Amino acid sequence: MFTGIIEALGELRAVRDDGGDRRLEIGTPAGFLDSAAIGDSIAVSGICLTAVAFGGDSFEADVSVETLDATTAGGWAVGRPLNLEPALTLAKPLGGHLVSGHVDGVGRIVDRREDARSWRLEIEVPAPLARYIARKGSVCVDGISLTVNDVDDTRFGVNIVPHTWRHTTLGATETGAAVNIEVDLIARYTERLLAAGDAT
Repeated sequence: MFTGIIEALGELRAVRDDGGDRRLEIGTPAGFLDSAAIGDSIAVSGICLTAVAFGGDSFEADVSVETLDATTAGGWAVGRPLNLEPALTLAKPLGGHLVSGHVDGVGRIVDRREDARSWRLEIEVPAPLARYIARKGSVCVDGISLTVNDVDDTRFGVNIVPHTWRHTTLGATETGAAVNIEVDLIARYTERLLAAGDAT
């Protein structure tokens, strides 16, 4: 589990195809991996990956065909900046919202404009995901916990405060860019419980 509070910006250093899957090497800032161990989960732009090797200031992770198809990871090129968050521990404040790192789909930024000192993004998502996104609810965009400001059919708006704009990949994201979307866990499980109730 994660919180959607980005702790560092990393960079994709190498990509290697391996038996149909893909091995990524991700560079990290000094100190980010100090307490990391083989098998740890690290959220990489919203995708929960397992660290399988370390190289000082980098780690490697395997990405399955399913993840390559269902997220933006299939299109990542060497040099791409990536949002990083280590897994949540009991000693860590839950500053964002509960995030699983299991991406539900890919959205697209359709508008990007300044809004006072913040930036306003409008994001379009696949129709099956739109029903899980509610005004003032939570959503995770490229691993970043955000509050939904408004919803219009398959589009929703979020405001990005200056700190988040400077310290995540969103500040360099252009209109038309694809982003990983994880909807709120509570919304997903609520729907599942209600559906189970209707079936009984």
